[in-house]
Amino acid sequence: MSTSPEFNGALIIDKPAGITSHDVVYRLRKILKTKKIGHTGTLDPFATGVLVMLVGKATRLARFINKDRKSYEALVQFGFETDTGDREGGRKTGKTESGVPPTKELIETVRAVLPDFSGEIEQVPPMYSAKKVEGKKLYELAREGVEIERKPISVSIYELGISGERVEDGQLRLHVSCSAGTYIRTLAEDIGKAVGIPCHLSELRRTRSGVFDISASVTIEELEQLAVRGSVKLSFVSMSDLLGHLPLQETDDEDENRVAHGMMIDTAIELKTGQAIRLINKDGELLAVGKIDPSGMIQPKVVLISG
Repeated sequence: MSTSPEFNGALIIDKPAGITSHDVVYRLRKILKTKKIGHTGTLDPFATGVLVMLVGKATRLARFINKDRKSYEALVQFGFETDTGDREGGRKTGKTESGVPPTKELIETVRAVLPDFSGEIEQVPPMYSAKKVEGKKLYELAREGVEIERKPISVSIYELGISGERVEDGQLRLHVSCSAGTYIRTLAEDIGKAVGIPCHLSELRRTRSGVFDISASVTIEELEQLAVRGSVKLSFVSMSDLLGHLPLQETDDEDENRVAHGMMIDTAIELKTGQAIRLINKDGELLAVGKIDPSGMIQPKVVLISG
C-alpha cells in the first residue's frame, strides 16, 4: 500500500487576488495530500504576494520564525474613501469625496508628509480587520453595522516612499517596509487625511515577509505542476533554513540521542540565557530548537525527532 510523501518545511507562496489565506491552506492540503499546513500571517483577499506556509513538522516552529519585517507595494487611489479602506468596500459619499490635483502636484504634496509617517507611529485598527475585541473580530461587528472605539497600537515604518504613479487616474504607488501588525489601509487613509485628499487602497502586494522575498515564491499553479512531476520538494525551504537567523550547533550521535529524549546537552558556543538555538545533525537536518538554560546548557524546547 503506497503512502503520501512526508513534507516538512516552508513554502513561499505568491498568493493571488480574490482568495483568502485559508483558501491557500485548503488548496495546498489537496496538492500535498496533508492536513498539517498553516501560515505565519494572513493577507486580505484582495491582496497578493508573499505568504509563508508551514508544512508538516514545520508548523511547530511558527513562534521562532523571523517575521517582524514586512514589505509592500501599495497602489493608493486618491479622491474618495471606502468603508473598508480598500477597493473591496463600498464608496463613501459626501465629505469623503475630493478633487484630485494634477499628478505632479499630488506627488509633491504626498511626498511632503511622508516623513511624518516614518519611524514609530500609532494607528487605530480599522473596523474591517481581524483584530479581536472581547473575543469577536472587528470585521464581524462592522458587517453588523456596529462600530466601536479602538485603542491605538504602535507600529514601526522603516521605509516609506513613492515608487511610481498612474498619471491618468490619480493613483500613486507607495513602497512600505514596516513591522508586523501594520495596517497598510490605515496608513494610506491617514496619509490622505494629512494632505486633505481622501483615498483608499486599490492594490496591495506583499513583496517580503521576514527574510523571504517574492523572488523566492511559487504560485499555486506552479506548485500543482511540480506535484504532477513529483518534484514539489524542490520548492521547499528546509526547517533549518527557515530558522536561519538562529545560531546553530551540530550534534554528535550521543547528543542527538539526548535531544531525541528531551534531555539537556552542553553548548559549544557562548550565548545568552534564553537564546533560541538550532540543533542539527551531521547532515544539516534540524533535530530540535532549544534554549539556553540558566546553567549554560541547551534545553530542547521543540523536538522534531523520535526518541
